[in-house]
Amino acid sequence: MPNPKLRAVGPDERRAVESVSDAVDYGSRLDELVQMRRVVARAIDTTASARDLAALTKRLTEISKEIDVLRREDEEVSSDGEVSTSFDAKVI
Repeated sequence: MPNPKLRAVGPDERRAVESVSDAVDYGSRLDELVQMRRVVARAIDTTASARDLAALTKRLTEISKEIDVLRREDEEVSSDGEVSTSFDAKVI
């Protein structure tokens, strides 16, 4: 029998995501990517290695592109829940 005290949490009631592990445990894929981007950005700010800087910068760019794609997908969902199937070459 379902617990009558349990209910779905609204978007404004979600727990704040403050780390990558929080995002994995409580957030969405978008939350995970945003937190990963913060970690990589901090690593870029503190690295002294040119080799590491190149790899971190590349990964930061990749994560940012993934975030943009997910945010565009969220925006394309219309109010009635239908997903736009239009092709946008800029996303690729």
